[in-house]
Formats: sequence, C-alpha cells, structure tokens
Amino acid sequence: MAFQTEFPFVLPKGFVDRDGNLHREGVMRLATAKDEIAPLQDYRVQQNRAYLVIILLSRVIIKLGSLNSINPAVIEGMFSSDLAYLQEFYRRINEEGSAKFKTACPACGHRYELDLGVELGES
Repeated sequence: MAFQTEFPFVLPKGFVDRDGNLHREGVMRLATAKDEIAPLQDYRVQQNRAYLVIILLSRVIIKLGSLNSINPAVIEGMFSSDLAYLQEFYRRINEEGSAKFKTACPACGHRYELDLGVELGES
C-alpha cells in the first residue's frame, strides 16, 4: 500500500467563481514544513495572524473543481462553513494521516467509519 499524500474532498456548499460556476470537489495534499513556515513571512499574516489559514490552505489545495489555480483570493471568497470544513480536513489529514474517523450512530449505537473527504461534504 502506497503512502497517501493527496486527499479528495467535497465542500459542503462550494466556491462560486466570478462567472457563477460552482466548485465543490477538490484535492488537498499533505502540508510540508515549508507550507507551514513560509506564510509567516507574508505581510498579510504579519498584520493579521488569522490570515495564516488563508495562505496555508491556498498552498495545500491543489485542485478545486475546474479552477486553474488556487490562490488566497479563492480561499477568501469561500463561505465560512466551507472554510471551517477545510480547516478541520487539513487538521485531520496532517495530524492523524487520514480523513476518516470512527463514530457511532446515536440512535442504535452501530459503530462505523466516516470519511470526511466524501461523506461530510456531500449534500
């Protein structure tokens, strides 16, 4: 089994580009040390530490729908629920190495594995 470095995801709402096209399916790669350090040199992060997540996500999202590039403006234009989803997705794949987690049905107690990259983002 090969080491997985790229993880597909589906945004809960999706990014709407300037032409009105909706982009929901994407791919995020694992972050490198440089991905986490380089944004600290960005003047926007130095002025507002909360901007770090914008720069970081724009570096590690390698695909989003049919967009040619993912830059900070794309991340800035996302709905807050999609930004929150991507932050949790980033944390999960980089800290735990998987977009999957174990959970249980609150009604019957059945235990199962949920894939955040697919199930959570689907409507």
